[in-house]
Amino acid sequence: MCGRFTLHHSTAEIAKRFAVQEVMFEFSPRYNIAPSQPIAVITQNGVRALGAHRWGLVPSWAKDPQIGNRMINARAETLAEKPSFKTALTRRRCLIPADGFYEWKKEGKTSTPLRMRLQSDELFALAGLWEEWTAPDGSPLRTCTIITTSPNSLMSSIHNRMPAILQPEDEATWLDPTLKDVPEILSLLHPYPDGALESHVVSKRVNAPAFDDESCIATLEDEE
Repeated sequence: MCGRFTLHHSTAEIAKRFAVQEVMFEFSPRYNIAPSQPIAVITQNGVRALGAHRWGLVPSWAKDPQIGNRMINARAETLAEKPSFKTALTRRRCLIPADGFYEWKKEGKTSTPLRMRLQSDELFALAGLWEEWTAPDGSPLRTCTIITTSPNSLMSSIHNRMPAILQPEDEATWLDPTLKDVPEILSLLHPYPDGALESHVVSKRVNAPAFDDESCIATLEDEE
C-alpha cells in the first residue's frame, strides 16, 4: 500500500515540472502527508490544473464520506472491476505529485520506517483517480486515491505492494481525457524500474501524522 508520502518541493517547482497551466491552490512543503488530508492533485479537463483534493476517495454515489478512509489506495489489478473505481478509471484520472514515500519494513516485532525516493531526488507522479462527492447541503468534496501495483525488487523485501509511479513520458497519456480504452490505460501501471529508486531508514517520528517537518526525511541509522 501507500499510506504516507512527501512533497517538499514548492508550488512553482511542481507547476513547472508538470506543465501546469492553472494553479488553484498554494502548497506548503510537506514531509509526512497522511490519509484524509488535502493533497496536491493535477487534473486535465481543457487545461492542466493543480488543486487540492482530500486523500481517500469518496464515490459520487456514497451516502457517507467516511468511506474515503478505506479508499486511500486502489489496486491496479482490479480497477476495472470495482464499482468504486471503474468509472473514474476512464473519466477521472489524475497525477499526484510526490518526491518520496514511506513504507514500514517488518522484522519480527520490529517495524522500521523507510523513505523511498528517486535516485535523482526529483519530483515524480503517482497515478491516481479522483471523484467529486456532493454533501447534503450541496457543497462539493473532491477526493482522490493512489493506485498501487506489485513491487519491484527494492520494494519486494519491504512490502508486497508499491505505489504506481508513472514514467514521465506516460503522464500526458494518463491525464488525456479522451483516452477511454481500459487495456491501454492499465498498461501504464506497472512497478517502477529496478535501480531507479533508493531507500533509507528514517525516524519513527513519521509514525505519527502530527510530526511533519524536515527531520522526518533525514537519513537515520536503525533505531533500537
